Amino acid sequence: MKQVTINHDTAKAAEAFTRQSAVFDQLYAHNAIIQYKRDRVRNHINRYLQPNSHILELNAGTGEDAGYFARQGHRVHATDISSGMLERLQKKMEWKQTTAQVSSELCSFTQLDQLQQRGPYDLIFSNFAGLNCTGELDKVIHSFPSLLKPGALVTMVVMPGFCLWETMLALRGRFKLAFRRFNHKNGVTANVEGVKFTCWYYQPSFIRNCAQHDFEVLAVEGLCTIVPPSYLEKFPAKHPWLFRRLMRLENRFKNSFPWRHIGDYYIITLRKKTA
Repeated sequence: MKQVTINHDTAKAAEAFTRQSAVFDQLYAHNAIIQYKRDRVRNHINRYLQPNSHILELNAGTGEDAGYFARQGHRVHATDISSGMLERLQKKMEWKQTTAQVSSELCSFTQLDQLQQRGPYDLIFSNFAGLNCTGELDKVIHSFPSLLKPGALVTMVVMPGFCLWETMLALRGRFKLAFRRFNHKNGVTANVEGVKFTCWYYQPSFIRNCAQHDFEVLAVEGLCTIVPPSYLEKFPAKHPWLFRRLMRLENRFKNSFPWRHIGDYYIITLRKKTA
């Protein structure tokens, strides 16, 4: 696997997720909220993505989404800064017999100018807050147009600076978790598998401003706004009827203000402007 030169904080994030790669799938395989989130993101993308598309996936992890889109008939170039995650991804694609549709490359999304497969792509996709691991999201977004076809898409799943469910945890005395996003302008320390690195939170307005020259915004959806965050993994089993009810409510209000802005995540899709 090729070597890449990255800054200290990106290196720490890469180390953290390489450590987690060995247990990543087992940690989340039986989490009903994680599956709900994946289904929501995939359904969102499928509304816009054309058949037989070429997808560039950022922070692809162990390849759950890459494998899904490959089975739908798309080609995926899966990238990640974690060598451990990519090793798991490659083994998973072999096991699922999707190696012909999925290629992979060790590459940071802050260095897409060094990408070996430069497309052009029909979709750039980043799931589950991988892009929150950089304080230079503006530069990342500005690197997208040269990799995309005219009219192509960008879908990002990003954590905002406020989460209603998280803030309400203050009522249970979990103050550190409840207020962790409030002082986020200079970054917040995350801890994964004992490795500390910095993450940042971004409002949809930040992405709109960064992308306005090259892209139009197609949609913004709240994710885990009414449904609880996935770290409350016991909630669906303890309250199955309520969980189903919350999913229906979130599906109804996902595009509405303020719900599209106050979830654990939001899904934002951009379309590249044509000349």
